[in-house]
Amino acid sequence: MGDGKLSLALATGAGLAAIIGAGIFVLSGTTIALAGANSLLAFLLVGIVAIIIALEVGELGSILPKTKGASYSYAYNAFGSELGFMTGIVQYFSYSSGIAVIALGFGSYLATVLGISVASYEIIFAIALIIALAVINLIGIRSAIETDFVLVVIKAFVLLAFIGFALMFALGNGFSISNFQTTAEQGSLSSLFAASIVIFFAYSGFQTVSTFTSDVRGGPKKAALAILLSVIISIVLYVMIVVGMIWLLPTSQYSVSIADPLAAALQQASAPEWLLILVAIGALIATASATIARILSASRVLYQMAEDRLLPSWLRNFNKKRDVAPTAILLSSAIGIVMLFTGNIYVIASISNFGLLFAYMMGSLALIHYRRAGVVGEFKMPGYPYLPVVAVIALLLFMIGMPTIPLIIGIVFILASMITYYGLVEKGQKKIVRRKLFK
Repeated sequence: MGDGKLSLALATGAGLAAIIGAGIFVLSGTTIALAGANSLLAFLLVGIVAIIIALEVGELGSILPKTKGASYSYAYNAFGSELGFMTGIVQYFSYSSGIAVIALGFGSYLATVLGISVASYEIIFAIALIIALAVINLIGIRSAIETDFVLVVIKAFVLLAFIGFALMFALGNGFSISNFQTTAEQGSLSSLFAASIVIFFAYSGFQTVSTFTSDVRGGPKKAALAILLSVIISIVLYVMIVVGMIWLLPTSQYSVSIADPLAAALQQASAPEWLLILVAIGALIATASATIARILSASRVLYQMAEDRLLPSWLRNFNKKRDVAPTAILLSSAIGIVMLFTGNIYVIASISNFGLLFAYMMGSLALIHYRRAGVVGEFKMPGYPYLPVVAVIALLLFMIGMPTIPLIIGIVFILASMITYYGLVEKGQKKIVRRKLFK
């Protein structure tokens, strides 16, 4: 069809591209180190929460199909500019720092492939990746998504190859239940919770599809289906990958700081060299495609905020023919590069997580607001109002349970956005406005 719209397959591929990246190729080892075999339970639990949020995002996208700001747009239209501004700034910061997380994963794997042990080269490779993918995004949204789709097919094949080898290894060498042994510390509720918070980052990219709902052929219903499919496929792959990793390498041998856990598991099992190279290439492709999606999402949130007159006019630069916001793409890429120098991948991922959790919570509250107001779209999520309430509670728990430093940074960022907003409001007022909150 020559309507210029994106097919269901392309939209689902974009969701998968944003989801399957550093989360599974880099952070999976961290989750096993934290929770042992219970990391499987954590992947399932967080996956269920992700499905609920995906259903919410699907309905919100059908209510506001032409907006490009995802959770920011939902909060802005539901609650006004104050909460909208805070949500948008925190969400944008999350996407921008997410660019750095995934690009660092790329740099780490590329350094491993090339046999380079100097840490500074990881950052150099990450910077080169961000610049190259910014160019792809500038060419146009369809070009970016079609590139992502091809990369998704390749990395899915690589993951299936890993799973196949792990299964053959387990069958050929005798399945050992001892690999799944979990220490008392790993088996604690706090460890399960800590692993779940890390895992949330691995599922976080599906909202990318909601930033271009109007570009999906079949409208909001197909966009909602693409979001749901991308999450379900990811859950299946994630659980199978973690099972395979533990088959190959006991839970006790994973560490929080390991940068290439799949490669470590294969090396322990004396996997053939070609499979090690294939997985390394798959990791490079996965992190590259996820970085494309993050740059796309960040730029569209920034543009939408400018279009809503919450940010300066120079950020409203938009190429309708290519369906991209060039200035926002360049700025988002630059911020992603700066974030590479702010800490290790775990800390940056935690900071990014806070913004995602806050944005998703605002989206859940926005959905409740619209339903109470009688506003519905083409797609309605099942299980209302119970599932949105479950999502809000789960997101609050994830936020409260975050590591101290990222939690403090997130709270400070929210307070800073509040101060900035009200400072800008008062700057534009000729007289002080005192709002009455109660009758």
